[in-house]
Amino acid sequence: MAQLYPVFIKLAGEPCLVVGGGRVAARKVRALLAAGARVRVISPAVTDELRALADAGDIEYQARAYRTGDAEGVLLVIIATNDPEVNREVARDCRARRILHNAVDDPAHCSFFVPASVRRGDLTIAISTGGKSPLLARKIRERLESEFGPAYADYLALLGQIRHNIIRNVNDPREKEQLLEALVAPEILDALQDGNFDWAKELVDRVNHCGGS
Repeated sequence: MAQLYPVFIKLAGEPCLVVGGGRVAARKVRALLAAGARVRVISPAVTDELRALADAGDIEYQARAYRTGDAEGVLLVIIATNDPEVNREVARDCRARRILHNAVDDPAHCSFFVPASVRRGDLTIAISTGGKSPLLARKIRERLESEFGPAYADYLALLGQIRHNIIRNVNDPREKEQLLEALVAPEILDALQDGNFDWAKELVDRVNHCGGS
């Protein structure tokens, strides 16, 4: 099989479909909503959580089985039923319409895989085994979660602000590159990994001061 092409998709405002109404489907719906997607769920029955989301108007719910053509017009489809034949039917329909689709725990009927991920604010680290071992991906994620703690969210937000200041205020390309490199210097990352966010922030502020902001 050819190598997978890693990509992060902007889903804000985009129509997405989840086929299935169980706990796994609910987890997928939560992730899509967090990304700002407009979510439609098709399933004969759904969990209380999904029912509440539908009642609140956060998702559209159609209480029936999937029909050919239901995926028309959506950006991507998550297939999360416990019926292999339904999964195959939805996947076939998506392939025919060239729609991105993922069948949970069924790599043969996926056009993309959802990676295990570590999120710290705007920092996202994704791990994929190409569908071969979700368990290994989870183990790697757990290791990364301990290495990249919550302080990285604040650190990245600070970097974004200071990077903007440097780009705006520093005209010399070489100096600009040196300052941007200094923002991710080893001593700053070491301070973060040691849990010393205040010291890391002070080091970053020193770079910011050098940038003339």
